[in-house]
Amino acid sequence: MLLGTTWRAGLRSARNQNVLIARSISASSVAAPKPRWQQYLRRAGLVGIGVGAVYTLDRTANASALFRNLRTLWACARITADYKFNFTEDKSAQIPELHERVADIMYNLFTSNGGLYIKIGQAIGANSAFLPQPVQRKFATLFDDAPQIPYADVLSVFQHEFGRPPDGPDGVFELFDPKAIASASIAQVHKARTWTGEWVAVKVQKPDVAKQTEWDLGAYRVVMWLFEKVAFDLPVYFMVDFISDHLRKELDFELEANNALRTMEFVAADPDLSRTVYIPKVYLELTTKRVMTAEWIDGVRLSDRNGILRLIGELPGAERPLRGGTRAVMEPMVELFSAQMFRWGWVHCDPHPGNILVRPHPSQPTHPQLVLIDHGLYVQLSEDFRHDWCALWEGMLAGEFSVVDHVTRRWGMGLPDLFASAVLMRPTRLRRGRPPPDPTKQPRKRLEDMSNYERSVLMKAQLKRFLHDTDRMPKVLVFLLRNMRMVQGNNQALGSPVNRIKITGFAASRGLTRDPNASLRRRVHDYWHYTRFRMFMFSIDVVFWAARVRQWVWALLGRCALGMGFEDEMERSMRGIAKSNFGVDPGPEAFRG
Repeated sequence: MLLGTTWRAGLRSARNQNVLIARSISASSVAAPKPRWQQYLRRAGLVGIGVGAVYTLDRTANASALFRNLRTLWACARITADYKFNFTEDKSAQIPELHERVADIMYNLFTSNGGLYIKIGQAIGANSAFLPQPVQRKFATLFDDAPQIPYADVLSVFQHEFGRPPDGPDGVFELFDPKAIASASIAQVHKARTWTGEWVAVKVQKPDVAKQTEWDLGAYRVVMWLFEKVAFDLPVYFMVDFISDHLRKELDFELEANNALRTMEFVAADPDLSRTVYIPKVYLELTTKRVMTAEWIDGVRLSDRNGILRLIGELPGAERPLRGGTRAVMEPMVELFSAQMFRWGWVHCDPHPGNILVRPHPSQPTHPQLVLIDHGLYVQLSEDFRHDWCALWEGMLAGEFSVVDHVTRRWGMGLPDLFASAVLMRPTRLRRGRPPPDPTKQPRKRLEDMSNYERSVLMKAQLKRFLHDTDRMPKVLVFLLRNMRMVQGNNQALGSPVNRIKITGFAASRGLTRDPNASLRRRVHDYWHYTRFRMFMFSIDVVFWAARVRQWVWALLGRCALGMGFEDEMERSMRGIAKSNFGVDPGPEAFRG
């Protein structure tokens, strides 16, 4: 009995001792925590694992859209901070370096993100004449070119859209080249042959684009808001909704196919254009929202200047040179886009030289035929706007200040003379009475005597006067001016063989509807107006042919292959206008399309 009691007392003593030892160990652990660097290292590891997991998920399931936006916001924050701290009067001498840094940041952002960022960057580049020269230079090299996606991705798109592979026994096509012939930011093109034996061009949308679109457009909205409200205090945000809507439409290939069919109907109904312009056939049964099939066309892209010159015999290499020279190429092109703006009210907004092919006419092999491709971006003009646009052009060419002033005021735009010069891309002074001199007004300082900061402030003030009321400004103007800039650039690249302004002006005049039941007084007014318009157009023709004569003389003297043409002289004049009105000195490529 005593032995048992002693054993139980020893057991309790041992237990109490173990508890004391445990408490001692616990107390020692609290009293001696791990080193702080180990805690930071552990936290950094957890954060790294979390970021890596988010990055992997974003890249695999969301096409890196989140991190693309973070890259955008970081670039935007850098630009905003740089301008806020360094765009000051006391740092005026460093402003060119500031513009250079910003141009590099923007260019690197657009090329790194790709996709719709390339489209947005091209829209900026097409209207960069009044931006700093570093921005002009950078964006002039922003081409819509991108690496091909793997064939496995093409296969997945076909499986999703058709439930079948591109080719094979149960394929959509009999033959399908797995290697794309061209690849751009949002799609790539493959050559294929249908089961009925027709060769076709198959445009396949890249899988990541659909996932990235809304993220990219959201970032675009934030960036434009920050640039207007925080960084530059310039009206740039008003175009965001309009441009975003049209960029979304470019991703719908069924809509693009319908655009092509509608343009085909307009061309077929025009007796003149139907002989010189062709729209490739679209295969609706082989088209979905992400895959479009159109007739395959062999031709020379207008961007291939030497190829065009060989085709028409101005460079050696063509077996049967086409007749008519560069004029036979450019005249139908200017007439086509003039008809779209002034008569059809249905305008192709991306007529860059890569979207225009030239080939021998199938029924007249000695004559050129233009082929218009890529119908993703069109704008529809309202009848009221189309009529105003025609009247505006006729008024600008006739030098009628009252007409131009009336239309531009209704559109919420100031500086009618400058607007006319920007549209015509030639110096334009509208006739009106001179206001009496204001003795209290101080003469403006000469641009040559201004600092970089003062010229930038002048440019901002003039742009605000120009875009007086952005709520009333027709948004389609942005795309119309883009169209005209590109047409001008195409004409300029081939040596200005046609008087673009004359062709466009007559198209605008024909686009104005005249009332057959008008009064005699109205008829006399219209007759006098039209006669004056013809006289003015004759004067433009004199200037054009004088430029052509100088151009030929230059070519004979060996100064250059095509000499300085009409468009080159107008570009030089427009650079002078930009410098005198906005305080910027555009580079030589600023007014090229």
